[in-house]
Amino acid sequence: MVKMRLFRMGDKKNPIYRVVVADSRKAATGEYIDCIGHYVPTTDPVTLDINVELAKDWLKKGAQPTETVKNLLVKTGAMEKSEKLSPSKTKAKKSNK
Repeated sequence: MVKMRLFRMGDKKNPIYRVVVADSRKAATGEYIDCIGHYVPTTDPVTLDINVELAKDWLKKGAQPTETVKNLLVKTGAMEKSEKLSPSKTKAKKSNK
């Protein structure tokens, strides 16, 4: 399966992330297929540079973004915000009657 995920770079306590498309079986800092952008959370304001056209193209091809990358794609406009959270992230309330 092809995933869109973050690739950590930079110094200690000063991370810089690449937003990459990679095979899910590869290591997190291993080979990747394509780099679609950069994310620097330590700057003020946060630096987010994603190629929207490439991101949409990979989403059409079936690449699955991680939760963090999905949030970044929503911020850039490459993806629409989903109304419902995934079932694994929600907690069902049980009634004690």
